[in-house]
Amino acid sequence: MQIKKAFKFELIPNGEHIRKMKQVCGCSRFVFNKALAWQNEQYQADNNFKFNYTKIANLLPSWKKEFNWLKDCHSQVLQQSLKDLESSFRNFFRKQNQFPKFKKKGIKDSFRFPQGTKLEQHNNRLYLPKIGWIRYRNSRQVVGIIKNVTVSQKCNKWYVAIQTEFEQQQPISNGGEIGVDMGIARFATLSDGHYFEPRNSFKQAKQKLAKLQRQMSHKQKFSNNWKKAKAKVSKLHSQIANSRRDYLHKISTEISKNHTIVYVEDLKVSNMSKSAKGNSEQHGKMVKQKAGLNRSILDQSWFEFRRQLDYKLLWNGGYLIEVNPKNTSQTCPICGYVSKNNRQTQSNFECIECGYADNADLVGAINILRAGRAQLACEVNGAVMPSATGTHRSELAKHR
Repeated sequence: MQIKKAFKFELIPNGEHIRKMKQVCGCSRFVFNKALAWQNEQYQADNNFKFNYTKIANLLPSWKKEFNWLKDCHSQVLQQSLKDLESSFRNFFRKQNQFPKFKKKGIKDSFRFPQGTKLEQHNNRLYLPKIGWIRYRNSRQVVGIIKNVTVSQKCNKWYVAIQTEFEQQQPISNGGEIGVDMGIARFATLSDGHYFEPRNSFKQAKQKLAKLQRQMSHKQKFSNNWKKAKAKVSKLHSQIANSRRDYLHKISTEISKNHTIVYVEDLKVSNMSKSAKGNSEQHGKMVKQKAGLNRSILDQSWFEFRRQLDYKLLWNGGYLIEVNPKNTSQTCPICGYVSKNNRQTQSNFECIECGYADNADLVGAINILRAGRAQLACEVNGAVMPSATGTHRSELAKHR
């Protein structure tokens, strides 16, 4: 099977490297914004005009003559910037994203090399065209053929993401089946009784973040002191995100290595975390409580956890199957009676029909496991049911 994998490292650039990389970021951003402005002008003149990468790429030579400093940037970097714009338009027309926006300096600065880079892992250094050799913090071995290299800046630090491609034999997983219920009091509860406590990275740093934001609000905007305060806020946001991401990777790796088939709820996190404010005509109810619930839901990062489980299970020969979440927390696993009164509190489940009582998250995980098995049985028998993510039905049937 063919595997595509990305390896991310922190760069250790000197002053000359930083100057060149900022210049390349500026050129890439300039071409992106100029192409977007040109596209908007063409659309205003003709509403049927669609984005065409070839047409805009043919404008690059004339832009280089008009702006000589663009010649200092590698041509493929500018082309990749136009490809990013093409991808943004494609996602917009598929209703997967908003209309492309103009890029701003200092916000998500990055550029990409599709080829021409060199990697010397034994010397801990990387070669970037027109920038030179740069040392990096070598934390693990890069495997496979390098397909592209992306350089990005975040919180005054530079990072490189090396995407590779390699072949490996289809792994055979020896684990069993498990159902996973996502929650807030418990981050993830497994159907075998094990559970993982939530990290709550944002909640733990909320007071410190509020203090830093108040300090920034008291500074004159765009002054040196304001920039220093903003850097502190950005650094704390980065620490929160890194802490959350590290925790998700540890849990998803543990689950994917020990289980072959993992059943999870097909939760629509964006719908679950919508605001309850309402509008001017119809005001919302319990707005403050709903806002706190939304923060807790987003702090768990359920979608990212499910995404990590999906590709890690694929690497280890397993499969992720999404299950309809309907009534999973209201169904008794003993008698099968369904009622919202079975779960009168967030953590306790007690069936009003047979009297069975247990932790509500554990009951949900057991019901997810059973619903997933029934769904997989329908898949094997050829019925039309939602399939596993990124897998084939025939392959899943081998594990039954």
